[in-house]
Amino acid sequence: MTDLIRPLHSCNWRSWFLAVASFAGLIFQATASESVPGQTKKYPDPVSAQNFLAVTANAHATQAAVDVLSAGGSAVDAAIVAQLVLNLVEPQSSGIGGGAFMLYYHAADNTLYALDGRETAPATAGPEHFLNTDGTPLNWREAVVGGRAVGVPGTLHLLHTAHQRFANRPWRSLFQPAIALAEGGFNVSPRLASAIASASDRGLRRFTPTRQYFFTENGTPLPQGYRLKNPAFATTLHRIADDGIGPFYSGEIGHRIVDTVRSAANSPGLITRLDLESYRTIIRQPVCQAYRGYRVCGMGPPSSGGLTVGQILGLLRHFDLRAAGSGAVGLHLVLEASRLAFADRAKYMADSDFVSVPEAGLLNAGYLRQRAGLIRRDSSMGKAQAGSPPKAVTALSPDNREKLPGTSHISIVDRYGNAVSMTTTIESGFGSRLMTDGFLLNNELTDFSFLPERHGLPVANRVEGRKRPRSSMAPTMVFDHLGQPVIVAGSPGGSRIIGYVVQALIAMLDWGMAPQQAVEMPHFINRNGPTELENEPRNQNLQSALESLGHEVRVRRLNSGLHVIRRNPDGQLEAGVDPRREGLALGG
Repeated sequence: MTDLIRPLHSCNWRSWFLAVASFAGLIFQATASESVPGQTKKYPDPVSAQNFLAVTANAHATQAAVDVLSAGGSAVDAAIVAQLVLNLVEPQSSGIGGGAFMLYYHAADNTLYALDGRETAPATAGPEHFLNTDGTPLNWREAVVGGRAVGVPGTLHLLHTAHQRFANRPWRSLFQPAIALAEGGFNVSPRLASAIASASDRGLRRFTPTRQYFFTENGTPLPQGYRLKNPAFATTLHRIADDGIGPFYSGEIGHRIVDTVRSAANSPGLITRLDLESYRTIIRQPVCQAYRGYRVCGMGPPSSGGLTVGQILGLLRHFDLRAAGSGAVGLHLVLEASRLAFADRAKYMADSDFVSVPEAGLLNAGYLRQRAGLIRRDSSMGKAQAGSPPKAVTALSPDNREKLPGTSHISIVDRYGNAVSMTTTIESGFGSRLMTDGFLLNNELTDFSFLPERHGLPVANRVEGRKRPRSSMAPTMVFDHLGQPVIVAGSPGGSRIIGYVVQALIAMLDWGMAPQQAVEMPHFINRNGPTELENEPRNQNLQSALESLGHEVRVRRLNSGLHVIRRNPDGQLEAGVDPRREGLALGG
């Protein structure tokens, strides 16, 4: 099917990517650029490899990951290197000032591990954290900028935990690629330049360190191709490489994080040194769902990703999507299943250490069969109501607020059969806009519900001290009947992540698409509201067809960043690189 994939058109910066990505003639590659208004998407050539493969959101990060893999490093080693480089070259999306979820398949013991490095609320945060004095919620645009929105970062702790348990390369060595780039500089990519320009009037100029880093001396946003160095981040990386994570969580770097958050003008935060010292990565049970003879696994709470993806697929098991096809009928069935799953997500899903989340009930076969009976082939149900899964706590009120994306995804398979699917974030683009020691701090607390209760009932995702806010991140692995991983996938995109991942899985498992075709497919999303169609010519005929079925359709840009690896029956690894951003796949 790969002969159906359009080739990557030439563009004025492609040669730079290819120069960066070259590797001794043994590496297969594909690049893609983020789509911006008025720009035609660039479609990458499909990429495959025999031994190992990495897909990240930036050429520098993928190259660094593959260098480690080619030298015998593990998927975890490569993920650590990639994350540190992404922190530098894609700072608006992720970094050590944020949080992450990692699925790691360890081939030696045939076990899937789920590592929770989600940010936490300060111990003193309470339900009124995002309320005005009169009890009304703060304006979201105001709340996201400044210290009030910053949660205790978890990404670095997760990387350290994963390294201690699963890596085979020295910790210090994994920091060298990011240090070299920070000291020597890198060219600002088209996507980073566009992101800086679009955020320049949305708080990016407010704080001096951020303003000095992302803008020229004349006060203009850094342009594409600008040679950017980050000596402060290089110093930070040197210290962590030499001394471990202690300086970050209990030393001078952490002290400056606390001071930056608590002294933020107009919106000081609550993080204390004890909050940082108390942070721990949690090893959780993956959430898995049977689908078409496969087992689809993801992150459980505090992420809603694995449960909601699992619910959607569990509902769709009752329909023949292959026969329905990828036209209006097939899309309608997926969209209706999404409505039902998002209704349950809003009511029941939050940090399971604080709220009783009926995980087994939400994936119960009988419950999903009953819910699937609500889907009509000839008309939309409109807004769905939450169901009553077994063992559910019913005295809860839904939280339906949308969140803005600022996230990245890494998919890696190594020569030993290990695999990583890691989604990593600082919440909305550029996080809180607060910067210290060369890295940005997250605004992840805005993923909580601002209102602690509605209609006299508590909201599951309300703010509580040391609670982890609900996420939509959905790092995913699909296993065959022998228990071997055959698909590694994930995407950025806020609450739309769930729909992006589901669509890619269905495209491959039901509609027979190759990974590259699956990630290129025009998007369709429903989060229990209007149906969103990607503003793409291939979607034009679908709008009227879905409207005739009762969908309220909105056409808009849907900017995913899907990164997929599939192991084919012959053992060959095949990548899917989202053309909407500037990702790169490399393998050997």
